[in-house]
Amino acid sequence: MNERRKLILRTLGLTPLWRSRSGMSGPLVTDSAESLDSDNAPDIHLPEQPIQPDIQHMDWEQLAETVTHCNACVLRKTCTQTVFGVGDRNADWLYIGEGPGAREDELGEPFVGQAGKLLDNMLAAIHLKRGENVYITNIVKCRPPNNRNPSDSEARQCEPYLSRQIELIKPKLIIALGKVAAQNLLNSGDSIANLRGKIHTYSGIPLIVTYHPAYLLRALPEKAKAWKDLCRARELMQTLT
Repeated sequence: MNERRKLILRTLGLTPLWRSRSGMSGPLVTDSAESLDSDNAPDIHLPEQPIQPDIQHMDWEQLAETVTHCNACVLRKTCTQTVFGVGDRNADWLYIGEGPGAREDELGEPFVGQAGKLLDNMLAAIHLKRGENVYITNIVKCRPPNNRNPSDSEARQCEPYLSRQIELIKPKLIIALGKVAAQNLLNSGDSIANLRGKIHTYSGIPLIVTYHPAYLLRALPEKAKAWKDLCRARELMQTLT
């Protein structure tokens, strides 16, 4: 009998096995799993992955703790720490980027580098402030190596965490910062040029797409377009509130 069958039997509590002595009346004798004919062993498939926690019913503390200990994808092996999110947990405004960078990985807070400073300026331009009626998070909670974009599979592993955050916050408006965030939230392969300038929805919540602050640092002329997006978001929020 191979080792896997032995493991199956031990896991299911089917050892020791009992059999009668051939041709004899008398007490049963024990036999070990090794004596079981492998051809007659039950064809049972053990789960290869642990059961996922019931994320849909977690509160903030449970969710944050689960994210901290998550090893569902390879990103956790290379990052310093998870970056859960920051801000007002009852915010009307929810800003979602793609993933933590080096500085965010170091401090455990999203958008704290140069892109974070620009985001704070963008918030101030429409009379908002980090932590006040604003929550900020990312598509993935761990930094991708070398600041690459998260893969589709990595984003899928983190999606239940983000979905639960959105359910807990109940924002009136979501701002998707950059192509990666927009494509994942909208399940779309369209370019950011095609996604901008429209009002989308995520689970019934209005969603506006704009450029990621890190991109704006490299493409200064696009700031004018981002400003239009912010003005559209502000006008929309006025109708929602």
